[in-house]
Formats: sequence, structure tokens, C-alpha cells
Amino acid sequence: MIKKLSGVRLKGKNIMKIMVMDGQGGGVGRSLIEELHSRYPEAELIAVGTNATATSNMMKGGTNEGATGENAVVYNSTRVDAILGPIGIVMANAMLGEITPRMAEAVASSDVPILLIPMSRCNAQVMGVENRKLADNIREAVERLAELCG
Repeated sequence: MIKKLSGVRLKGKNIMKIMVMDGQGGGVGRSLIEELHSRYPEAELIAVGTNATATSNMMKGGTNEGATGENAVVYNSTRVDAILGPIGIVMANAMLGEITPRMAEAVASSDVPILLIPMSRCNAQVMGVENRKLADNIREAVERLAELCG
């Protein structure tokens, strides 16, 4: 069962700390950050990329915090209230090898809600998932996060 998000209390409000992870060009992560930023302007969004290009592009979506590489993924996976990103972030060697086994394990082992965006650009196909526009899947992930927040 997924636990409800509580966040950190600041000035009487719950402030969520959300890690958005992506690789390659960071386009999915950037779209997630833009949607999250518009829905939760007070949330602390952390862009974590597998490479500098992905991190930089995600940060343009509305966050001032970003980190790059394997250690950034491992470190931040244990210090956030939720993790969002494309489904490949939990698969070793996904994204043309950018996701290391240690990265995939850190994300998959995290004790927080992990909301994954299905992608059909790789050999791994997710059964039971509708073929929808990426923007629709991103909106659904942000809506699901709202449900987890109570």
C-alpha cells in the first residue's frame, strides 16, 4: 500500500520535496516539472538527471535545484517525498545505458511513492497501458500525486 505524502511543515503548510528524474535530453522531466510547478508552486522540486543536458533542460521547467549523475540519484532517492520520471528510471541500462544498475536500484528501493510515465520508445513494452499522448500521462501522474497528498 502506498503511504500518504506528508511533506515538511513550513509556515503552517505541507511542503513536498519531489524528485523528478530523467536522462537523455530531459524532455519528459521538464514537462513533469512544468506541470508540477503549476500545480504545486510551493513544492520543492529537484531535477536529477543522468547527464548534464537532461538536468539543465529540466531546470528550465521551473526549479532552481538540480543534480547530475549516479550519486545524485542515490543520494536524493532517500531524501524526498515522491519520485517521478519515465518508466526507464527503474530499469538497469535503460535510456541507452544511462540508467546504471545502482540508479535503478536506488529509485526502485526508495520508500516513497514512485510515479512512472510509460514510454514506448524502447524494447520494453508495458502491457495494459493505453497508447496515449505523453502530456496526458504527465497530467495523470500529477493528479495521482494530488490523491496521495490527501
